[in-house]
Amino acid sequence: MTATGTFTPRPGAAPIGRMIAAQTAFETRILLRNGEQLLLTVVIPALLLVLFSSVPVVDTGTGSRVDFLAPGVLALAVMSTAFTGQAIATGFERRYGVLKRLGASPLPRWALMTAKTGAVLLTEALQVTLLTVIALALGWSPQGNPLTVAALLLLGTAAFSGLGLLMAGTLRAEATLAAANLVFLLLLIGGGVVVPLDRFPDGAAAVLGLLPISALSEGLRDVLQDGAGVPWQQLGILAVWSVLGLGAAARFFKWE
Repeated sequence: MTATGTFTPRPGAAPIGRMIAAQTAFETRILLRNGEQLLLTVVIPALLLVLFSSVPVVDTGTGSRVDFLAPGVLALAVMSTAFTGQAIATGFERRYGVLKRLGASPLPRWALMTAKTGAVLLTEALQVTLLTVIALALGWSPQGNPLTVAALLLLGTAAFSGLGLLMAGTLRAEATLAAANLVFLLLLIGGGVVVPLDRFPDGAAAVLGLLPISALSEGLRDVLQDGAGVPWQQLGILAVWSVLGLGAAARFFKWE
């Protein structure tokens, strides 16, 4: 029997929902406090949107430059967070044993991945909001169905998350850092973000159109710029990349 005013310890794990929510909030704070991550996820997309919308550096065809660029920059923001940022952060967590220690905690490994995904989605929501405000201030006139846009963004996030986790879980941290940044730069140039794919030779454009960044940017552009219906081809490409990337990450990811 316990005397009045005293307490009996009740050790045990918190409910799984509370653990995931706490880890998601922690992952989000870490991501937003990282200067390099902010450069990739916020500063670079915003600068590209303002610069290329204001100065005719690249021929974006007929129509408003910002109407062409805004969808591509939204796609770039998804890639920067779900792929580049997540790959680099997870790679160094793996190197320094953070993932190994978290894997031994009451938080299940699947819940840790869920929390990381939640942090990515929260960050993307902030990115999309910020870039949308900037684009509207520059004269952007978006069209299309918001639900179709959301479907493209979610499938793009799944595809890039799978590829980012695959890279982080199989390569050394230094190799992940170099490869993730290199891929970011290459896809920025050749992924239809700021340079239309029809500016490339036909054969190259056909191959580049199969990349997830191209499918996401072109799909968003079809909806937001042209007011098209559901871009089934781009959704299909993103779905294939999502299945392949997440499946390979689940199969080959190494926690230490």
